[in-house]
Amino acid sequence: MSLPNTPASHSASNSAIASHTARTTGARLVVEALLTHGVERVFCVPGESFLAVLDSLHDETGRIQTIVCRHEAAAANMAEALGKLTGRPGVALVTRGPGATHASIGVHTAFQDSTPMILLIGQCAREHLDREAFQEIDYRRMFGQMAKWVAQIDDPKRIPEYLSHAFHTATSGRPGPVVLALPEDVLSDACDAVPGAPAYHRVAASPSAAQIAKLRELLEGAQRPMVIAGGSGWTAAACADLRRFIENWQLPIGLAFRFQDTFDNEHPNYAGDVGLGINPALAQRIRDADLLLALGPRLGEATTNGYTLLDIPKTKQTLVHVHQGAEELGRVYAADLPIVSGMPELAAMLAELKPSSSGRLAWAGAAEEAHRAYLDWRKPRPIPGDVQMGEVIQQLRAHLPDDAILTNGAGNYATWLHRHFSYRHFRSQLAPTSGAMGYGVPAALAAKSLYPQRAVVALAGDGCFMMAAQELATAMQYDLRVLFIVVNNSQFGTIRMHQERHYPHRVHGTGLTNPDFAAFARAFGAHGETVERTGDFLPALQRAIESQLPAVIEIRMPQEASTPAATLEMIREQGRKMRGQ
Repeated sequence: MSLPNTPASHSASNSAIASHTARTTGARLVVEALLTHGVERVFCVPGESFLAVLDSLHDETGRIQTIVCRHEAAAANMAEALGKLTGRPGVALVTRGPGATHASIGVHTAFQDSTPMILLIGQCAREHLDREAFQEIDYRRMFGQMAKWVAQIDDPKRIPEYLSHAFHTATSGRPGPVVLALPEDVLSDACDAVPGAPAYHRVAASPSAAQIAKLRELLEGAQRPMVIAGGSGWTAAACADLRRFIENWQLPIGLAFRFQDTFDNEHPNYAGDVGLGINPALAQRIRDADLLLALGPRLGEATTNGYTLLDIPKTKQTLVHVHQGAEELGRVYAADLPIVSGMPELAAMLAELKPSSSGRLAWAGAAEEAHRAYLDWRKPRPIPGDVQMGEVIQQLRAHLPDDAILTNGAGNYATWLHRHFSYRHFRSQLAPTSGAMGYGVPAALAAKSLYPQRAVVALAGDGCFMMAAQELATAMQYDLRVLFIVVNNSQFGTIRMHQERHYPHRVHGTGLTNPDFAAFARAFGAHGETVERTGDFLPALQRAIESQLPAVIEIRMPQEASTPAATLEMIREQGRKMRGQ
């Protein structure tokens, strides 16, 4: 909160008091702005360049929790995960140079995933800038292509203005990250107190009545309509409105890559996820559609199967593409009906849209057929080894509450989660569409800090886990009782898969030597378990839950089990055929 103005007085003593109460610091203005805009926790690795902010946060421990991480990449990923979960900007604080470069992964993920986030970077003192001072970087150049806005605050009195702009920019239109550099003398020097801006308001467009009327016309003239929903910006209420629309029109619905929690996966209209490893039956349904409603997703590389699922630039399907950012419409696919809209605004109007007649819709029964194909697709298939990961994922689903939060990074291990886990609750999936490894562990910690009563499970490969394994210390420090499941096949599995496909039998640079992950967990004071057979999993899960500690379950897998659908030998054979061998 801003310091109150003191009425003028003719007495020298009162003037001195007025002068004193009207002075503050840049750091204090930063913290006041965070409070104004509703920030309840920040993630950081401490650095001398923003000590003044840490000192000001010391006075607000009852209102802002400071979670100290062991690596800036984790702090940035935690801020990004919080933005995904809440729709409000997650905030990370890092120091200059190495701290900022480490944190860049979270900014890149926030940009590609359209997640509201603010990264605050301590910067060199103003008098030292442009000399290649200690750890100096021009962040406007460094982050220019991976953030919505990058700026440096050189006048402490403008801090409220810059922070207000940052929150508005991060949340409006297509959400994304904002980066602000804060020179250390701007933070520590005394300055005049200035009134803060009011709390930010998200700004979003809505469909016009004419656009909704055109959408109705297209629907009523369709024979094989299909919906792909997802992307950022959804709320629980918007998802409920989407469900009403889907049910009113009896539409089959697929969900964009890593947005599988936008719609209840058990709903009879759910057709599956539209991402990497897509169900061939679902891919064919999309290709055969005569009307495609893309509600929210960017229609990026993963959702379009490497831009092969839909023709470019004009799809053979009549395309309605709704997105929060006007710059995304027509970027790759030229829609027949492009609509700029926020998801709550769109969904509220769609919920009220009903078929004109009570007669049978031309596509009646298509949704149920698509759902049956999805249920068949998610049945576990046998894979090499003593651990059947499809069965493990289904056991996990059966023993978790519907509102449990599942996180993952990148790797072939995630394909079992995407294919076999059923998401029932809005914002129960946290995963990077950017394909960043090392995301799942910090994302799970952020989720647990926000929702301590919800079960939180991080699924990671051995390579993915080790990129953030030090954050077990953070879990212990803040009593964040996350369950970490580490799928260990002693390799970078996805890269090995591509290697075998393109260079069969020429394995190089993809093998890993790993610790005993259960013992590793116990070294931190966490609970550790090792699973080598499918039947070991449920007892290990129960012991982990009963431990009342952060817990690691290591699942040991053979390297030959590459994906739910293919072994390494099958992939090698594909490679040999590609090379004509």
